Amino acid sequence: MSSERGGAAGEGQRELHVLAVDDSSVDRALVAHLLRSSKFRVTTVDSGKRALDLLGMERNVSMIITDYWMPEMTGLELLKKIKGSSEFKAIPVVIMSSENVPNRIRTCLDEGAEDFLLKPLQPSDVSRLCSRVLR
Repeated sequence: MSSERGGAAGEGQRELHVLAVDDSSVDRALVAHLLRSSKFRVTTVDSGKRALDLLGMERNVSMIITDYWMPEMTGLELLKKIKGSSEFKAIPVVIMSSENVPNRIRTCLDEGAEDFLLKPLQPSDVSRLCSRVLR
């Protein structure tokens, strides 16, 4: 379950919580599986609006990984809202997409994304990302 907490993980050790945002249920499930395999607590939502709603209630999100193309709000728009918020701007945001478009990737990185990953995600992407972003 996405809300399970680690049991006897050592005193003071914080469980890392990743918010995965994707309108595709298949991609959400894949990302959640890969992250949970790396021992992260994962919450999934299907839109940028739901991600913002959840951030308003859940204060312990360690990282956000979001799809670029989603209805209502793109991953770039979500990134801008998060980085424009004094409350959430410190949360690392990673964008993912099945399209390798250099200008889009550069724009996301310039706007504050920690990384831009190409779908389908691989276990090596997740381990590299987590070791780099969630130190």
